[in-house]
Amino acid sequence: MRHGSIPGARGRVRPLTLLGDDALRAPCREVTDFGPGLAALVEDLFATMYAARGVGLAANQVGEALRVFVYDCPDDEDVRHVGHVVNPRLVAADGVVLRGPEGCLSLPGLEAGTERHDRAVVAGLTVRGEPVTVEGTGFFARCLQHECDHLDGRLYVDRLTGWRRRRVLRQAARASWGRPG
Repeated sequence: MRHGSIPGARGRVRPLTLLGDDALRAPCREVTDFGPGLAALVEDLFATMYAARGVGLAANQVGEALRVFVYDCPDDEDVRHVGHVVNPRLVAADGVVLRGPEGCLSLPGLEAGTERHDRAVVAGLTVRGEPVTVEGTGFFARCLQHECDHLDGRLYVDRLTGWRRRRVLRQAARASWGRPG
């Protein structure tokens, strides 16, 4: 295997933004510069995601307000999906709506049953500006929807209601990293 062919091998681990940080609540800007800075950001996102043991990471989770996310996520058949999407658009979220456990690197250690469609299709661009379409089912579909939400300034807790929402926000407030969100 060539040196650097593993996503994130050349990246640096960046600090994660946490619940309560304004960067998580603002919609991200479209990427217009497909130069070396974008490639470095994608490498940093992979490195940070792997260091935090996540399955997806959006640019605003490291304080960059750009529409980019990375993923290394299995689907329900244990097929591994690895990649990135620049300027993603969720073009389809359909199928059965399932409530399943969902967590977030910006709310470390917390999770809640969150409703998501079991199929999602995201269209966007690669780091080189080439068109890409990613389709996911099951857990991978959940990941794609979750990361697209991030880029629109939404968190999975925004999809919760009632006692589930109150419980997660209470747990976040008590966490050592917790700030009101």
